[in-house]
Amino acid sequence: MAERPTTLRHLVVVLGDQLDPDAAGFDGFDPAQDAVWMAEVAEESTHVWSSKPRTVLFLAAMRHFAQALRDAGRPLHCTALDDAANQGSLAAQLRADIARLQPAGLVMTAPGDWRVLKALRAVAAEAGLALDVREDRHFFCTVREFAAHAKGRKSLRMEFFYRAQRQRHRVLMDGDQPEGGQWNFDAHNREAFGAGGPGAVPPRATFEPDAITRQVMALVEQRFPGHPGRLDSFAWPVTRTQALQALHRFIAERLPQFGRYQDALWPGEPWLYHAHIAAAMNLKLLHPREIVAAAEAAYRAGQVPLASAEGFIRQVIGWREYVRGIYWTRMPAYADQNALDAQQDLPAWYWTGATTMACLRDVITQTLDHGYAHHIQRLMVTGLYALLLGVQPQQVHAWYLAVYVDAVEWVELPNTLGMALYADGGLMASKPYVATGKYIQRMGPHCQGCRFDPGQRTGDRACPFTTLYWDFLLRHEQRLAANPRMALQVKNLARLDDAERDAVQQRADAIRRGEVGADHG
Repeated sequence: MAERPTTLRHLVVVLGDQLDPDAAGFDGFDPAQDAVWMAEVAEESTHVWSSKPRTVLFLAAMRHFAQALRDAGRPLHCTALDDAANQGSLAAQLRADIARLQPAGLVMTAPGDWRVLKALRAVAAEAGLALDVREDRHFFCTVREFAAHAKGRKSLRMEFFYRAQRQRHRVLMDGDQPEGGQWNFDAHNREAFGAGGPGAVPPRATFEPDAITRQVMALVEQRFPGHPGRLDSFAWPVTRTQALQALHRFIAERLPQFGRYQDALWPGEPWLYHAHIAAAMNLKLLHPREIVAAAEAAYRAGQVPLASAEGFIRQVIGWREYVRGIYWTRMPAYADQNALDAQQDLPAWYWTGATTMACLRDVITQTLDHGYAHHIQRLMVTGLYALLLGVQPQQVHAWYLAVYVDAVEWVELPNTLGMALYADGGLMASKPYVATGKYIQRMGPHCQGCRFDPGQRTGDRACPFTTLYWDFLLRHEQRLAANPRMALQVKNLARLDDAERDAVQQRADAIRRGEVGADHG
C-alpha cells in the first residue's frame, strides 16, 4: 500500500470495470495531493452467485492495474480480498477508509451498475463529502446524448440509433451515404456451417496465467469453493497489453469470417469466429473507438469483407451503446420489469448443465467451463428457453450476470430483460424472439445427437423448445395477436384443434415441473 499524501485532496475511486489510467476520474490527478482507492470485496461475488471465471477475471485484472498504478507513482490505497480488515462490501470499505484517510472529496468515473452508484453516493453523503461523478469516456455516446435521441420517440429501435451513430462519428461512411450503399448487410451474414462443420477455425488468443493471476485463482478457489464454474482453462486477457493482442488477433484471423458465421452453432466449438474481447472492453482495457477503427481499417485495406466489418461494428457502435442508453435512462425501475408476468423458477440445471437437451447442455457446460458463450447461444438457446418456459426475468438476469466474464449490469440487464425475455413489453425489441427447436436445428447439428425431435410438439420425443413455443403462443395469444410482427405466428394456432392444444399444455406443464429435460442420471 502506497503512502498517502500528507493532506488528501481527492480520493479517486476506481472500480473493477474502470481499469484505464486515462479515465475521467484521473483528470487533474496530482500525486502530491490525491490518491487512488480500490477494493476487492466479497459482496461483488455474492450479490449474485458469481462464477469462478468471472471473479478471477475481475480480481486478476484489478491486481495487474493496481501494480501498474504503483509503477507509475500514483499513491494507492488498495484492500485485497484476503486482507484481515476487509469490510466485505464497497460501501463499508469506503466508509472505513474515509474515516481513516480523511479526504476532502471523492472523485470517480461513472460506474456501470446502479446498485454501486447508489451505495457509494450514500456513503459520500453520510460522510458529508462531495462525490464528483465524471463521464465514462469509453463510449461513443453519453447518457445525456442518448436521452436526447430517445426523447419524444414512440418506439426506441436500435437501427435508427445505429445509423445516427455512424453518421455522427463518420464510421463506414462514403460521403453522406453508408459504405456500400446500405446500412445493414445481414442478408450476406448469418449462415450455418455445412455438414463438415467449421473446419480449422483460427485459435483464440490465450494468455497463460502469471503469478498474480495464479494467486487470484487460488484465492477464489479458497474463498468461493461452492461457486459455479471451472478455472482449469482460464486464459483471458487481464492487462491492456494482452487485450490489444487479442484484438489484433481477432481482426487479422477471425473477423473476415465473422459476419458469415456469427449466428452459427457447433457442438464443442465455443470460440468459432467471434471476437472474445467484450470482457476486455467492459473492463476498460480496450476502447471501443480503437476497436471500431481497427475493424474499419481492415475493411479499407481489403482484408475484411464489408459485410463482416459492418456486422461487427454494428455490435460495438450500435447495440452496445444502445443497451447502455436504455439502462441508464430507465433504471432503477427497469430491473423490475416483467411484462409477460413470468413467474417460473430458473431450472437448477442452468447452474450445472445437467440436462438431456443437447443444445442447452453444450452451451451451459461451455459457459461454466469458460465463462463465455456467443450472442446466439445466449439469445436463442439459454435465453429462448427461459422465455418460453416463463422464468421470472430477475432470476434469469441474476444467472447471466453471474456466469459470464463480460457481464457488467449496464450491458447484461437490458440484453436479458429486454432482448431475450421481452420483459420490458417491447421497449427494446419489436417482438418476442420466439422459435421452435427447428431454429436451433437450422443453425447447427445439436439435434442430431439429441433424444428430442424439434419437428414434434407433443409426445415423449417432442423437443421442449417446440412444445414450449406453442404453449407460449397459447398463453399469450391475445397480447401477441395485437403485435403486427407476431400476427402470422399467432394465426398458426388455428392449426391446433382442442385435443392438440390440451396435449401441448399438458406436456408444457410436465416440462415446468422438471419431469422433462432435467438429467437425473
